[in-house]
Amino acid sequence: MDESTSARDEPLMQNRVSVVPAGMKNLHEKFRYSPAVRSGDLLFLAGQVGRDEDLNVIEGKEAQFTQAFENLKKVLAAAGATMDDVVDMVSYHTDMRDLGLFIQVRDRYVTNAERYPAWTALGVTALAMPGLFAEIRCTARLP
Repeated sequence: MDESTSARDEPLMQNRVSVVPAGMKNLHEKFRYSPAVRSGDLLFLAGQVGRDEDLNVIEGKEAQFTQAFENLKKVLAAAGATMDDVVDMVSYHTDMRDLGLFIQVRDRYVTNAERYPAWTALGVTALAMPGLFAEIRCTARLP
């Protein structure tokens, strides 16, 4: 880049970095997606669900919701961020009657009242794998 060209003039693709945490490389390779993509100071996280590193769906709703948030934390950490950096959250639920339990779990991870993200919860008929009850997608502003 010469002196007359600013970083703003760089093509968007040059300002795009895939974030693939340790333990999620199998997802990246098998399903051909990035758990997150960094573009400038924004981090776009793909939907995270309650499955382990071997792609096994976690049994039990509370345990599954907890694992989904743990997976979110793992992706955020790989990009140098925390749950406090999340500015927007969308959750997808196969049964909206689970929302109360989901909120209880969410509140263990989203704890800073000064930095609550915008949040939308949607009911859906199914998710990517049988047995999944929720999926969480976020956008974060990197520190």
